[in-house]
Order: sequence, then structure tokens, then C-alpha cells
Amino acid sequence: MTTHPGRWWHKLDDGRVQCDLCPRDCKLHEGQRGACFVRARDGDGIVLTTYGRSSGFCIDPIEKKPLNHFYPGSPVLSFGTAGCNLACKFCQNWDISKSREMDTLMDRASPEAIARAAVDTGARSVAFTYNDPVIFAEYAMDAADACHAAGVATVAVTAGYIGVEARREFFAKMDAANVDLKAFTDEFYVKLCGARLGPVLDALRFIHHETDCWLELTTLLIPGRNDSPAEIEAMSSWIARELSPDVPVHFTAFHPDYKMTDLQRTPPATLERSREIARAQGLRHVYTGNVHDRTGGTTFCPGCGKPAIVRDWHEILSYQLTDDGACGQCGTVIPGRFGKFGRAWGSRRVPVRIASVPAR
Repeated sequence: MTTHPGRWWHKLDDGRVQCDLCPRDCKLHEGQRGACFVRARDGDGIVLTTYGRSSGFCIDPIEKKPLNHFYPGSPVLSFGTAGCNLACKFCQNWDISKSREMDTLMDRASPEAIARAAVDTGARSVAFTYNDPVIFAEYAMDAADACHAAGVATVAVTAGYIGVEARREFFAKMDAANVDLKAFTDEFYVKLCGARLGPVLDALRFIHHETDCWLELTTLLIPGRNDSPAEIEAMSSWIARELSPDVPVHFTAFHPDYKMTDLQRTPPATLERSREIARAQGLRHVYTGNVHDRTGGTTFCPGCGKPAIVRDWHEILSYQLTDDGACGQCGTVIPGRFGKFGRAWGSRRVPVRIASVPAR
């Protein structure tokens, strides 16, 4: 087992150690692990037990994260570890995020090895994903430092369930984040995720208003659970009011998985309806995902209304932006992070093995 000193904890008067990484505030006796399973008490502190170990590395299209306004068409080196600090009954990556088997972690890689692999494979960025990087924050932050030194950007794909102090340090290291806003009711978070909505909304405000991290949101629409027009309207209104109408939002299709295999897949009509509701609330960049929907995948210029980037799933079919992200037809600047666009990576997913390098 690889352990690494953890941050964000304090000693309680009763002798227990409280982990302050996330709002769960796990209070641990010697030898106990937190709800995420990968953070444990060791002596008078907390250690991360998955530092330097991964469930595997792949080159993905950045659109798969999903990020549509962060260097579109570029390849991203993606990896995760094991465990999670939420308990979502509908988890789409449950074999990784719910794993308590350290054998799930098959690749060993130091932060420097990850940065080298990104450079060697031509990846524009590295994404901490598959399971929530919040729980392996020390590893992700060290990898981010190594990536930045090598000229590689960093991406966090997260549920945003993170403590106040930890989020300040964590998102300072990230160039972009896609935050999974599970729903817009506390009841959903409590019953289906074992968490609360409030801390996630606080994190979203913080990321957008107090960091330079580019933010996009994703909501997996589950039939009968979080897809009512009223809830979508309330969520979209909050995003437009509390964040910005320019924050991209992705409504993605649910497929039966983990502990919710008795539900149907999300009908395409639900995604299309939700997109229209969000647009009616003033959101300018609303997408559909996990379906073939050219309209729902297209970035439209908010100035002239014409297609600026046409997509089908993760494929870019047409790109009409300048290098600085301005509409090639009317000159309106599209919010996001853009650069010179060459040949798009496409929908390929390419596994990558990283040579074993001793972790720090």
C-alpha cells in the first residue's frame, strides 16, 4: 500500500482526528478509514492510501469530460484512482469509485511521470476523473504542479463536495473543472448520494467568482428523480443568477447502472426539453450528452446565433472560431479557453501504460 501524508485535518479533544477535506467531516480513531475509504487515520494524522497509483490511463477527447469550451478537439490524458466521498446509487463508474479493492489500482505513476506522459502523447491537458479527484487531492495537486511545469493544463472532473479550505488550494491548481451538479434538491442529494446540496452550490460560487478555473456543469437526468421541468427551471435560473449565463451546462442521458437498474434510459425528448428550459432561463450554452444530437452538441454564437462549433457526440464536424475564441462569422468572443485549432482528436479512447516510477 502506498501512503502519503494527508492535509486538511485536526485533532479533536476526545482523541479522534477529523478529516476536513470534505463536508463529511469524518472523525476517526486509530486505524479507521473515512467514508471515501482511501483516507485513513495513521497516528495523529490522516494519510492518503492511493497516492501514486491509478486505475489506468487513457487519452480521451476533451469533449468526453465533458468540456466544450476548453481547447475543443484536443486530447486529454485521463486517469483516476479508487474510492469516492459520495454514495450515488446511480454511479456510472461504480467499479472504480465504489471499489475497496486496491488491486483495482494497476498503474503506478509519479506526478512527474504523468506530466511526461502527457507531453509524450501530445495531450493538451491532464484530467483527474473516473472517480472524484477531491479524495486524492494531494496526488492531483502535485500532478498539476508537474503538468504546469511541463506546459500541460489540468482538469478536475468532480462532484464539488469539498471543504472550504481544501477547495481554495485544490482549485487554485486546476485550469478547468466540470462539476457534476447531481440535482437541485437537497432531498435528492441526501437519499441518492448520501450528501447535501448546499456545499456543492457554495463550491460552484467559489470556483466561478474567486478562481481562474474555467467552469462547466453537468447534470445526469434520471427519469422521475431530477428531470421535472420545475427543477430544471429552478436550477437554470440559479446558474444564470448566481454564476453566469455564460457557464456551459450539459444535460446527459442516464443509463441503468449500479443500484438503479430498474429505471429506463433517459428519453432524448427529456434532454431536448431540459435544454430549451435552460435556454429560456437565459443560459447561452446548453448541451445534451450521451446521445447523438447535433443541435444539442453544437456551440452557437450568442452574437449572430450561427453554429460556431458543430458536434455529433464527441466528434467535431465544423469549427468556425478564431484562435482567440471569436466567432469567425461576426467576431463575438465565445467564453472559454481556446487556442489554435488543428486536427480534432475525435472520439477515440486510447489506453496508455505509464512506466513504473516510484511515487514520492
